[in-house]
Amino acid sequence: MLKIRAVAIDTSPENTAFLPRTGGDYRAEQFQALRKIEVCGQGRSILATLAIMDDDHLLSQGQIGLGEQAFRRLGLPEGAEVTIAQARPPASLDAVRRKIGGDTLTEAELADIIADITKHRYSPMEIGAFLVACAAFMTTAETLGLTRAMANVGERLSWTSPLIVDKHCIGGIPGNRTSMIVVPIVAAHGLIIPKTSSRAITSPSGTSDTMEVLANVDISAERMQAIVAKENAVLAWGGRVNLSPADDILISVERPLRIDTFEQMVASILSKKLAAGSTHLVIDIPVGPTAKVRSQQEAVRLRKLFEYVATHLGITVDIVLTNGSQPIGRGIGPVLEARDVMQVLRGDPNAPADLRERSIFLAGRVLDFSPELKGGEGQKRAAELLDSGEALAAMERLIQAQGKQAIDYQVGQLHHLVAAPRAGAVTAIDCHQIARIARLAGAPMEKGAGIDLLCKVGDRVAAGQPLYRIHATSDTGLGFARELAEESTGYEVAA
Repeated sequence: MLKIRAVAIDTSPENTAFLPRTGGDYRAEQFQALRKIEVCGQGRSILATLAIMDDDHLLSQGQIGLGEQAFRRLGLPEGAEVTIAQARPPASLDAVRRKIGGDTLTEAELADIIADITKHRYSPMEIGAFLVACAAFMTTAETLGLTRAMANVGERLSWTSPLIVDKHCIGGIPGNRTSMIVVPIVAAHGLIIPKTSSRAITSPSGTSDTMEVLANVDISAERMQAIVAKENAVLAWGGRVNLSPADDILISVERPLRIDTFEQMVASILSKKLAAGSTHLVIDIPVGPTAKVRSQQEAVRLRKLFEYVATHLGITVDIVLTNGSQPIGRGIGPVLEARDVMQVLRGDPNAPADLRERSIFLAGRVLDFSPELKGGEGQKRAAELLDSGEALAAMERLIQAQGKQAIDYQVGQLHHLVAAPRAGAVTAIDCHQIARIARLAGAPMEKGAGIDLLCKVGDRVAAGQPLYRIHATSDTGLGFARELAEESTGYEVAA
């Protein structure tokens, strides 16, 4: 028997257990060769990666240390007694090995794999093997099976209305914060739109990061339902309500490997929408030379895959292909994006026109699901709700219902202007490079960090004229961003 001690080490997403090399009624070598051990106590158990500690001051004799994730997931208090044993490899790994060999997996086999991944029975290496095998070849039937499996392992939200609408963009375009405008427009019309979003993983900001500048987004499922019942909407962080938790684990391995296949993208998005209770969904696919989807041919293939899986899940989808050739709006980073959103909702003459136009277009597509409107009237109705101030009022009520942000986040006071190298016209903006620069400046962890775009494609510039301003809250972040901008501004200026 060993007693638990919480060790303040973040080992996300893995569970990690720490054992002293000496001083126990065991020899560490007995466990050192094992990849994982099973920790059991009071009817609870977790699998954890084992780390041997040589510092005698960190753990006492008879103790086992659990990293932050393992301690929270086991759910026992410090000092509780547990036993340890060799963890058996999950049986579903046999199916992964077959997939690596080129086999097609059944829906039941995919469900077993996802269940074991959600229970943290897989190491990152094993998850990586599964993802790479799926990236090599995956049928549409497997994509459907994977989507169902991912939706079934987490929480499922249910609503009383038969019509639950949502809107999702596949990402890759900096500043494209249309959801925060679409949601209040749709809610003002009277449709129910419970929008759960992720935090940024590789982008300078996610919808939740930007909304958090204005309001609380860490909301329980029960409170979400109460807010939606009153306001027709919510703009919340999906991680709190545990929708498709396997997706977050898979993403943590996908991103470093830069795996982003259409099949895994479809499973990721639709599993969360199914778990959130959506019945009607608009999906925005930006197409552009530096976007996730770079050609019309790729966009059509992705659209058909979305339609196939969504139809079998009982979700009505409207897939729209939009211009992904440059960032949307001016601000890139939480505070700057929140500024753009509120300017559009307030009808500010300085509001970015492209963000307003795209938001009206997408909100119109969502409103076309409304039985009260004739076909094709959604966009006109969306513009009316925005221009009348009803959408702004809906957003202000939503902010109050979720809890107005107590911190007054400001744009980073440290800044640097990036200038045009020559006179001419801006012919292209590299979305990927601009996003990297904004992240190095500190976004999204530093809410005020990011980029303020001063020129867009088509604008004429003089030599030395500022193209954009980098904002940061630390000298280090500003320095990193400046260095990357000096390698490549992300702008093409034709003489």
